Amino acid sequence: MSEHKATIQWARTGDEFLKGRFSRAHTWSFDGGLTIAASASPAAVPLPFAVPANVDPEEAFVASVSSCHMLTYLWVAFRNGYVIDSYVDEAVGVMTKNEKGILWVSLITLHPKIAYGGEKTPSTDDIARFHHLAHENCFIANSIKTEVKVSEA
Repeated sequence: MSEHKATIQWARTGDEFLKGRFSRAHTWSFDGGLTIAASASPAAVPLPFAVPANVDPEEAFVASVSSCHMLTYLWVAFRNGYVIDSYVDEAVGVMTKNEKGILWVSLITLHPKIAYGGEKTPSTDDIARFHHLAHENCFIANSIKTEVKVSEA
């Protein structure tokens, strides 16, 4: 099988670590050379210790689920002879408390808007089946306990 790596880097920049007054800004670096500015979410850590412009782990998790679903949906459509011109998803993750009172991303709702090209247009039933197959075959969806729903407008 394959391995997937990320290097996460953070360094203390002040003297108030033990008071909880430290930046949560850090970086994520990937093997292809891309480095992304990351931070805790301002919903979890107050400003100025969180950096709202940076990607937070919860956003990245939602994006990862959405991206995997999209890539798998494209594959399913291709395998069934349909052409897709564009796919846009404004995915939303919701955090709630679990039975232990700990916050977790309990639901991700995907909102794909898909434009089809080519000579064939899938039926509503085809589209629902493609989403079902995409979810069943998505590597990320198979790795999580978060509920994932698809809501096409």
